[in-house]
Amino acid sequence: MVIFIKILREHPELAVFLVLAFGFALGHIKIGTFKIGVVLGTLFAGVLIGQMDIEVPSIVKVIFFDFFLFATGYKVGPQFFQGLKKNAFPQLMLTVVICVSCLLISFGISKLLGYDVGTSAGLLAGSFSESTLIGTASEAINKLPMSEIEKARLINNIPVAYSVTYLIGATSLVFFLTTIAPKLLGINLVDESEKLSKTLTGETEHEPGIQSAYQRWIIRAYQITNEKWIGMTIAEFESNNKDLRLAIQRMRHNEKLIEPSPETIIHKDDILVIMAQHGIILNSLSIIGPEVLDEELLKFPLAHMDITITNKEIAGKTIGQLRNHFGNGLMLDKITREYHEIPFNLNTVLLRGDVLKVTGKMVLMEKAAKEIGYLDRLSSATDIVFLGLGIVLGGLFGLLSVTVFGISITLTTSGGALVMGLIFGWLHSRTPIFGSIPEAALWIFDNVGLATFIGLVGLAAGPTFISGLKEMGFSIILAGLVVAIAPHIIGLFFGKYVLKMNPIILLGAQTGAGTSTIGLKAVQDASASKFPVLGYTIPYALGNILLTAWGPIIVSLMS
Repeated sequence: MVIFIKILREHPELAVFLVLAFGFALGHIKIGTFKIGVVLGTLFAGVLIGQMDIEVPSIVKVIFFDFFLFATGYKVGPQFFQGLKKNAFPQLMLTVVICVSCLLISFGISKLLGYDVGTSAGLLAGSFSESTLIGTASEAINKLPMSEIEKARLINNIPVAYSVTYLIGATSLVFFLTTIAPKLLGINLVDESEKLSKTLTGETEHEPGIQSAYQRWIIRAYQITNEKWIGMTIAEFESNNKDLRLAIQRMRHNEKLIEPSPETIIHKDDILVIMAQHGIILNSLSIIGPEVLDEELLKFPLAHMDITITNKEIAGKTIGQLRNHFGNGLMLDKITREYHEIPFNLNTVLLRGDVLKVTGKMVLMEKAAKEIGYLDRLSSATDIVFLGLGIVLGGLFGLLSVTVFGISITLTTSGGALVMGLIFGWLHSRTPIFGSIPEAALWIFDNVGLATFIGLVGLAAGPTFISGLKEMGFSIILAGLVVAIAPHIIGLFFGKYVLKMNPIILLGAQTGAGTSTIGLKAVQDASASKFPVLGYTIPYALGNILLTAWGPIIVSLMS
């Protein structure tokens, strides 16, 4: 063991990877319905391995933190700027109320209990599950006019308070939103989600992993025997059945397989592969001729690709309006907004940055993409030029400071990376031809970036963790509970009585304002619905910005 510790001290990069491996393993552990998670897992792993007194250069921590913050901004940027528009005003107001409340309540309790700057920052970060606040608060403490020893003591107190209050905050928020909040609102979550589902889609939802056996779009092969259609071109056939929205995908003529053009003429006994909605196939196509099983004809390639909406003339239109202009021959499988699937029907309004997952022939998809936006050909390459410049520009912006009521406020270089991530993510949604960061790469930047940062925070705090926890005592648990729940009680009644929000959307918005993905999943599970995500995206974007900015502010208030 002595030799192993010596190796880790001489080669701290091995300690970093050991923290990641151990932390992610801990993160998979579940206690009842509560999952420890990667953040808390890597923090515990860092603290435990940190008992070996291993030093890792602080610049490593900052680099991974910047990766994480830029990726976070990049993901939510399109929805954040979209949310600045009037129709998202209730969600924005709710987020501001909840985030300001948590700052003021945390400040008041910290003063009342006599906490130092580091403990108060850790209390705020843990209670609201906002790990980024650890970084911005740490940077702010490093700029305080005090000895390096005192700075180190205060910074090491942040993860101690964070680790305790994170557990309290995450579990109590889940319990509050799924059990207490519905009682305060006087609703049944499942019943309300079914009402909302019928309002938005006309049907009820199924639990995850189960879907309706009914398929809206199907493909069948028909032999042309009706004299009415013989001699028509493919274009004439489709236009004559415009109300049915038929699309000819392929055909067999004189035993030969043909990829038809709009000018291709239909002859007697030709076999057409027709794509249409299920009801149309069942009720209207028997007049064409008999259905046949032609396995070779039906085996043809269909593209499954993403089209990002960038055309400002398309944004704001409904799916029904989009269908009437073009798209015949294409099937819309789902819509993704800020990496979350959203429910849709013909009245769903599309926004710039929405990703349409479409199935159909490539030539039709390329034609539609020219009018809608950008066709993502599923490249795995990351635009590193875009990423690097974004973090540099964000860091320079973060160095700027303003003085408010005698308090100097700065985003720090890391906070600047978040802001520039928002801007660059928004720019990419408008011009996807550059700035691509595939979802898998974002997962690395997001999860590994944050986990490495948190693990290194725990590693540095390890030697003083136990003594710090003893010094804080039981009061930190009670303080964490109050800071985690009180702002959401305020937000709940503000959202219900002032903003008049739908209760399912309101609870989703509260998880977003608290940047709690765990909370969102819990509300979705409790309501047996994915609809809470409709209230999550915009508050999550703004909540990340405000809570990250609270780091230097809580340090300034407590100094």
